[in-house]
Amino acid sequence: MNAKGFTHKYPDNVDTDVIIPARYLNTSDAKELARHCMEDIDTDFTKKVKAGDIMVGGFNFGCGSSREHAPLTIKTAGISCVIAKTFARIFYRNAINIGLPILECEAASNGIDAGDEVEVNFDTGVITNITKGQSYQAEPFPEFIQQIIKDGGLMASIRRQA
Repeated sequence: MNAKGFTHKYPDNVDTDVIIPARYLNTSDAKELARHCMEDIDTDFTKKVKAGDIMVGGFNFGCGSSREHAPLTIKTAGISCVIAKTFARIFYRNAINIGLPILECEAASNGIDAGDEVEVNFDTGVITNITKGQSYQAEPFPEFIQQIIKDGGLMASIRRQA
């Protein structure tokens, strides 16, 4: 499984209120939530993002609340993968639960700039910055977590196995 797209880059400590501001949580419609993804930090994000693009963050990406809306909003906006130096633990788990691929790789986060074209091989954990001709090694997920992500999240994976 691979992802390939252009990058949208953000700093350290991007919290769930930045990913999807609480003022929009009066709906559970993922498409409506995605229209407001990242708007408090990047007002043009929803105009720029294309299906398959990749989000890059710094340390502690997804900190803040435990709301599952944050990774769901990112995924629904079209992001195929999030790469960060580190993730807040609850965001990390919520991303897997909804089937959003994420990889921790400090070198990739440092080396990738906004707008770079990047390809990610989820089986090997290799992140290739096509724009700069550089590669980085992230720890790939174990096969069972890759399957959860391929199935579209934990609940879809459980239904598939039933």
